[in-house]
Amino acid sequence: MWAIVRFKRTPFFNRKNAMNFLDGHLFPENQQPLIITAAPYAPGWQPSDFPEDIPVTMEDQIQKAVDCYNAGATVLHLHVRELDGKGSKRLSKFNELIAGVRKAVPEMIIQVGGSISFAPESEGAAAKWLSDDTRHMLAELDPTPDQVTVTVNTSQMNVTDHAEDADFVGTSRANQTLFNTYKDMTVPAAPLWVEEHVRRLTAAGIQSAFQCYNTNSFESVERLIRRGFYKGPLVMNWVAIGGGMDTPNVYSLGNFMRGIPDGAVVTVESNVRNVLPVNMMGIAMGLHVRCGTEDVIWNQQRSAKMSTVAQIEQLVRISQEFGRPIATAKEAREICRIGVFYDTADEALAANGFAPNRNGGTQGFLRKTQ
Repeated sequence: MWAIVRFKRTPFFNRKNAMNFLDGHLFPENQQPLIITAAPYAPGWQPSDFPEDIPVTMEDQIQKAVDCYNAGATVLHLHVRELDGKGSKRLSKFNELIAGVRKAVPEMIIQVGGSISFAPESEGAAAKWLSDDTRHMLAELDPTPDQVTVTVNTSQMNVTDHAEDADFVGTSRANQTLFNTYKDMTVPAAPLWVEEHVRRLTAAGIQSAFQCYNTNSFESVERLIRRGFYKGPLVMNWVAIGGGMDTPNVYSLGNFMRGIPDGAVVTVESNVRNVLPVNMMGIAMGLHVRCGTEDVIWNQQRSAKMSTVAQIEQLVRISQEFGRPIATAKEAREICRIGVFYDTADEALAANGFAPNRNGGTQGFLRKTQ
């Protein structure tokens, strides 16, 4: 179990990236070093779609994390495959991969993809894996990951919305049945479940990495903090893939960022050929980025497939051209405040740069506290 460290103030790295975008915010000296999140396990693809890069064996999955880290990524978005190539629903497989990655690259931030649900390994309980209770098993992972992604607000998640036919030619997603499965996908994240899930993750010393699909989902996260359900650093992704989530364009990103407090750590995320241009916007604005075969398997011309490591190396080159350094693992942990939690909602609000709650009197919606 990781120790929970409590801070009373926001560290320097978080102050450096002010979300109010003052004059000079585009200059690298006024920005945080760039955190690159790698998503190399491609759960929405079959290994046959990109056999040169999608790892299947446990050894290869661990090595993929090492390769991503060496290329410049300091956050690993983690899913697991079974030997038959299918995505694993076994808690023990996640534990095995986390332990292997922790040993191989101990400083890398391990972020488990919270959209996965675990099937209990006994046959008698197999039908339970889609329930809310079973999804809470993410808080029982051992070794403990640094982060688990938390979806807020039940939403459509049509990951095919911005894809073109050419994105799927020659891949498993060209199969109409599989295509329709991803087109009709939804994310279950009702308020009571989110509150309990965040509570359990916090109790285990795991940071909630919120997945915000638009301003509405961000406002729900803010209320979690104001009501005292979540008392940790505000670390989140702006997810712009369309299909019920935000649209990948500068207007959507600008509108979203207008409400984000100064202490937040924001990573931009998109899919298909929107990944690179959205990441370039993020680099320029002082935000952080995500790439990998989970999000896109093609280069920008769609003339060849592009490995996760190649995508990381591309972002490193681009960021260097901007004059913005790449975060070391130590810097990434400081920026994200891994292991930090606060004692009260007031402390969490102040550390994340929010305005305080009202003092006394009628609290409005804040009456419904934890």
